Amino acid sequence: MRTQHTQHDRTVRPPSGTAQRGPAATTFAVLRLHRGVLARATARVVGLSGLAGLLMTAAIFALAWPVFTRMRNQRIWYHHNEDPYLHDLTDLVLVALGTLPLFLLLLGTGGAALQTVCSRAVAAGSRAPSHGDRSGAMVPARLRSVLAVYTLRGLIVWPLPLLVAFVADRLTGLHLDTEEQLLERGTWPHTLIEVSPVVAAFAAVLLRLALALAPAAAAEGLGPRAALRRSWSLTRTRAGAARVLALALPLAMLTAGVLRLVVQLALPLRPLVRTLLEQATGNFFAAYYAGILAPVIVGILVTAAVTLPVTFTAFAVLQDRLRSPRTSPRGAGDERDKAGSAT
Repeated sequence: MRTQHTQHDRTVRPPSGTAQRGPAATTFAVLRLHRGVLARATARVVGLSGLAGLLMTAAIFALAWPVFTRMRNQRIWYHHNEDPYLHDLTDLVLVALGTLPLFLLLLGTGGAALQTVCSRAVAAGSRAPSHGDRSGAMVPARLRSVLAVYTLRGLIVWPLPLLVAFVADRLTGLHLDTEEQLLERGTWPHTLIEVSPVVAAFAAVLLRLALALAPAAAAEGLGPRAALRRSWSLTRTRAGAARVLALALPLAMLTAGVLRLVVQLALPLRPLVRTLLEQATGNFFAAYYAGILAPVIVGILVTAAVTLPVTFTAFAVLQDRLRSPRTSPRGAGDERDKAGSAT
């Protein structure tokens, strides 16, 4: 009788001699073993995302050119009348908010693609990649699942703090005149509402940490809602929450440090881009804001290339470690019984 085998991506457990290897050691072992696959995937994702982001930024600057032109004309008029000119940023803020979803979609797609590759590398475990190995290839179904997890997680985590911040600003903001204030400054209701955005942001960060393992679970093959439920079940315990926090804090510090360092090193791009663009267009304000963005864009791309493979691999390893003890021996025996019945 022939035996039918179904191919699934699954984590290959290390030999008994290395079974006690810690998550950090496992993460760096996966990064070292699959460095070629991960390096190629990172270069592809970051390069394509950077190119797409540059084209989107250029298109947005072109659409916002009337705003820059109006700012330039107002500056000339005020200078002619020998009056100081403080340009209004309202229109630029509206343009930035209107195009923010496009950049979030771009960042989410790139992150989902790289998350899928890193999770597949963790699933391969100690198996060395062979010649022609396609573990770095993007799996469309899993890419969609991870991107859906990003979307659902964002809708779960961030609307509440944004709403609280908006309401608090409407009730206690500095833009209110004394006659329009519903709450007197210095009273405890005013103070509570004024600090409520900080509390809401703290709660959102905790919820975000509780769902931090969901993308790795989605890249493993779960659906978006099942991945969110798995992350919640793994991190709601004291041990799971402590391990997620112990992993997230140093990674966040690493990301912030690399971003700040690279932006500082790229600051010489600011006057260079500003001078070149002003000479080419004659518009000071467009050149000024392009110069501000240039070091930031370089910092984001370099930081993503350096930290995202480590971050995604580490969370995939942690998700696998927290999930594994929950698989009971009885459940493992049931799997063997099912496999035997197919023979």
